[in-house]
Amino acid sequence: MNKFLQKFSIVAIGLVLLLLAIGLVLNSKVYGENFLSKLRRMAILTAEKIQGYDLSLKEAMWYKKLATGEVQCKLCPFECVIPEGKRGKCGVRANIDGTLRALTYGKPLVVKVEPVEQQPIFHYLPQARTLVVGTAGCNLECKFCQNWTIAQTLPENEEHYNLSPEELIETAKERKCQIITFAATEPIVFYEYIYETAKLADKQDIKIAVKTAGYVNPEPLRELCKYVDVVNIDIKGFSEEYYREYIGGRLQPVLEAAKIIKEEGVWEEVAYLVVPAGNDNPEEIRTTTDWIMENLGADTPMHFTRFLPNYKLANRPPTPFSTLEKAVNIAKESGLKYPYVVIVPGNPYEDTYCPVCQKKIIDRDGFDVIENHIIDGKCEYCGAEIEGVFRKDSSQ
Repeated sequence: MNKFLQKFSIVAIGLVLLLLAIGLVLNSKVYGENFLSKLRRMAILTAEKIQGYDLSLKEAMWYKKLATGEVQCKLCPFECVIPEGKRGKCGVRANIDGTLRALTYGKPLVVKVEPVEQQPIFHYLPQARTLVVGTAGCNLECKFCQNWTIAQTLPENEEHYNLSPEELIETAKERKCQIITFAATEPIVFYEYIYETAKLADKQDIKIAVKTAGYVNPEPLRELCKYVDVVNIDIKGFSEEYYREYIGGRLQPVLEAAKIIKEEGVWEEVAYLVVPAGNDNPEEIRTTTDWIMENLGADTPMHFTRFLPNYKLANRPPTPFSTLEKAVNIAKESGLKYPYVVIVPGNPYEDTYCPVCQKKIIDRDGFDVIENHIIDGKCEYCGAEIEGVFRKDSSQ
């Protein structure tokens, strides 16, 4: 009898472990991290393992060493305390031998050419070619993330390029790009890669753009702003409850980041993804646009972005166009001059209108510029100043 119970127990334990493994695998299909990734996240990292993965041992900026052998990352508001051999929340900054290492420095997954409008950035060198660059990892967990397969994975799970900052700039030149845009995932988690590229680009007549959720501490952000030319920042909602439930972070640090970008003189545009039954309440939208008007100014372009079902919100419907149209009208009532609707090709709110004579001065089809009537930063029709950074000759 005892032998029978012993065998039964072994079989039962085996079945439980199998079910747990199956659960992890099934869970990974929904939440963006595969079974191998989960095991690796729990495993101890060493310098040898990192080199075996062809990742970087670049020493990170913005951290402090603790007497315990742990390190505390000071880059973002999470300020992770990381034990030896472990990673921070973002998955790409690790404590190796008491030093914080930036694993994805020079290791982008995404390297592609797009028009700058696709970020979306509408008032900075319209239709400029930009080299879009992104690595694995993110410090937030947005339920609607469009790039969750690379944002919510570990860098060793994906194939990457090997491109130093110098090589990145040369690639941009070869592909005739005027801008390098750090985007696709959350650029803040590969801060050192942006920072060193931006310092070099400043001498090479290459502009630097960053598409970010703005979850970063003030000091590193101010330092980065010395070398960055344009930022599109997501304000994803306007309540702490929404940020807790949908984003996995807090609202206040993002608002502080938006103000710092403005204070540092970097051209800034704002994106607001309108999620049905999430942040689409007119009162919340009005609170957001009023805040932008008061803190960032009337000339701040605001992009209301259509939600498309994805990731953990795959069963939620796309944002109705009527909701986006209402959002534009609310922004105008707040006093914003340049509210837009994006991810709805052909809609009338993807064009730019002169705030003085009301004529269409940039005609867009999706992210393509069809006509541009801004010359030397002024409306071609009435001569009014149009806020932004524009070419002297709109035909270029």
